[in-house]
Amino acid sequence: MQYSLGPILYYWEKNQMDVFYQAAANSRADIIYLGETVCSKRRALGFKDWLTMARSLAEQGKKVVLSTMSLLEAPSELGMLKRYCDNGDFMVEANDVAAIELLYQHSLPFTVGPAINCYNAQTIKFLLGKGMVRWVMPVELSRDWLKKVLLSCDALNIRDKFETEVFGYGYIPLAYSARCFTARSENKTKDKCGLCCIHFPNGRLVRSQEEQSLFVINGVQTQSGYCYNLVNDLASMKGLVDVVRLSPLSLETLSIVDTFKEADLQNNSQAMPLDSRECNGYWHNIAGLNMAQPLV
Repeated sequence: MQYSLGPILYYWEKNQMDVFYQAAANSRADIIYLGETVCSKRRALGFKDWLTMARSLAEQGKKVVLSTMSLLEAPSELGMLKRYCDNGDFMVEANDVAAIELLYQHSLPFTVGPAINCYNAQTIKFLLGKGMVRWVMPVELSRDWLKKVLLSCDALNIRDKFETEVFGYGYIPLAYSARCFTARSENKTKDKCGLCCIHFPNGRLVRSQEEQSLFVINGVQTQSGYCYNLVNDLASMKGLVDVVRLSPLSLETLSIVDTFKEADLQNNSQAMPLDSRECNGYWHNIAGLNMAQPLV
């Protein structure tokens, strides 16, 4: 299997992102996704900066994909989307249907991101007709669901037409809204947010009245309160998954790429201890915040 670094989902300072991607260039990640996918007001890096970084990573042997916004709310965001789709050098991850249509119009191959509701073989066949070459499975689906979908793809003779990528580590992106929850939590309006999300480099944790880690709010994005970690479930991905995605949380994520790769090589011969704030429930078709034993 290959391992990817998903786009950074949080608002980091430019220097922090530069340091991260300089280190990522020397990491064991095979694929690196670049771009702002959550909020267009986060402009620490502009389009030209992303392209410069993409070229640098590609020169160092990485496969680079440019990720688009998951929720378009203004004409300016559509204009930026067109620039991403017409970049001329790198594959694009479409996180919105508008991106799929633009890429189709330009006859460009693309990755379908996890924000696209693609739940069955018929939808996959439709997207293949648009130019999809890699499908990132929606984060809430299970191994059983994936297995059934891929069996249906076999029946349609399309199984070998695309790669399957699964979100394997990080706080799971669950939902998007026109409202900025981080601004609201700071008693600010969305229009006058002051970019306060930069003070929460891994999002802002929300606990229940029982003090359970329930959600992480990240601007307009709601994430899981527990960190998803499928490192002990890699063996159950064999024959189903081509790429495992790790969502960047800090420089430490690069060492976690090593952990996943080593676990893969050892075929999960020994389960690794996980933190009490980690989960793998969705992969096992149970409540997402639960932790289940590895599948055999």
